[in-house]
Amino acid sequence: MGHNASSVEKEVVVNKSDVIQDVAGAAGVSRQDVEKVVDAFFDTVRAAVGKGDRVAWPSFGSFSASERQARTGRNPRTGEAVAIPASRAVKFSASTALKAALNPAPAPKKAKKSAPAAKKSTASAKKAPAAKASTAKKATKKK
Repeated sequence: MGHNASSVEKEVVVNKSDVIQDVAGAAGVSRQDVEKVVDAFFDTVRAAVGKGDRVAWPSFGSFSASERQARTGRNPRTGEAVAIPASRAVKFSASTALKAALNPAPAPKKAKKSAPAAKKSTASAKKAPAAKASTAKKATKKK
């Protein structure tokens, strides 16, 4: 999602308060209890990753530390070289289940339902690529 003026979709920011309210409603517990649990969760992740451990949450993803090497950058105003020191960062890797939930597969399963009909027209299906190839040849001959 870009931030350009032609973008029709607007990014919605879900903040901590929104998450706590939604979880409290879904779990049927108080907001204060949810806030304590969420804070404890992130404190635990922060401490584990700080020690160099990888925190994996099945069906969601994993948090781990990433080492960044020292490098030379450029001041955008002056173009002057600037030394950027080595640092550690937190890296999140989404699980396969989370990726699948965010990127649902296209619906090729509908084609499988019409598989018996496809068997009847096998000859025409084989002819179709040949027709496409011949039109492609015609297009290249025109150029």
